[in-house]
Amino acid sequence: MLKNIPPLLSPELLKIMMEMGHGDEIVIGDGNFPAAAYSKRLVRLDGLGVPEILEGMLKLLPLDRFEANAFLMEKVPGDPCETPIWDTYEKIAKEGDVHFKGFGFIERFAFYERAKKAYAIVATSESSLYANIILKKGVIE
Repeated sequence: MLKNIPPLLSPELLKIMMEMGHGDEIVIGDGNFPAAAYSKRLVRLDGLGVPEILEGMLKLLPLDRFEANAFLMEKVPGDPCETPIWDTYEKIAKEGDVHFKGFGFIERFAFYERAKKAYAIVATSESSLYANIILKKGVIE
């Protein structure tokens, strides 16, 4: 055990976050996200939702300060699904990193293509729809 590390962050996820360099991206996928199909490195955090993982990760992972640094999968046009979880994410990100610039939105299939290039994907049990996030790592100042 170590001090001051959120206990929901697994040793595997901590190792991956340490390995990531400036500009590398990590995906936190909801329970419907095809994480295993798209990942180079897959971390399973079954039983957990995206908000608590996002909060824990932002305690350790700096966001890029020069470029857009956080992205959401946009809703499919015409889908009436509500996305209140996005407000939760925004609150967590604003409190978690001073360099958070607001979320960019990426079309569903473009999001999948970008996820394929991500350094890693974290698979969760999040039940909210359109609850997928991409974070771009920055530097320690």
